[in-house]
Amino acid sequence: MLRKITLRKIASKMLVIASVIMLISACGDKEDSIIELDLRKSELVFTPLTGEQVQAHGDHFHGLDNGELGSPIVLTFDKNGKVVGNALLKIKSDVTYKIDLKSWDESGKEIQNDFIKDKLTADNYKAFLVGADFKLNPDSENEQGALFQPREKKYSDNTDVSGKYEVTGVLSYFILGKENQEKLPTKVTFVLRKLNEGVKGKIERTDWNRADYKTAFPGQNVLELNFEIHAQ
Repeated sequence: MLRKITLRKIASKMLVIASVIMLISACGDKEDSIIELDLRKSELVFTPLTGEQVQAHGDHFHGLDNGELGSPIVLTFDKNGKVVGNALLKIKSDVTYKIDLKSWDESGKEIQNDFIKDKLTADNYKAFLVGADFKLNPDSENEQGALFQPREKKYSDNTDVSGKYEVTGVLSYFILGKENQEKLPTKVTFVLRKLNEGVKGKIERTDWNRADYKTAFPGQNVLELNFEIHAQ
């Protein structure tokens, strides 16, 4: 009789442990899932920015405010982040591109600025460009590596964005760099991630391409826009 009671207690404890493990696993899956928005479509608008003062320097750009804008290249994505039409982005490896994120909900309202409507809101979001093993510009001896720099200067409420830890990536700048030409074509994903509280301030400029960004910066993805980069 004592043996039966002991076995029942052990079985009961094992059931509790199994339930806890399943709960933790479910929470982990929820963390990695994408947040579903009332989304109709998104766009990434790549506009070349040229000029002698526009230069990649380490983990950031110089001269962005003094460059000349060229003709934009627009990639359109459906609500699931799949490119509508041609999935190829053909860019020049030595040219800097301004990237504007645009998203619309099902009513046709633009919503990308909702992510940066004020500092309190924007502190929850950060953009990444992941999926390719780029040689980053800080690792290049000749400043010929890849560089992705979120760079809003104002929140939507017209207050100033202050410093590198506050920028989000609704507006960003990108250069592929000649040292990455041999890796093309390559598939990448533009990610807008909603972060857990206090995480954004830990993200450095060189973290934009980390394969482990999900575990390094806990949260859930809001947008995952998938496309392929080719060089002209």
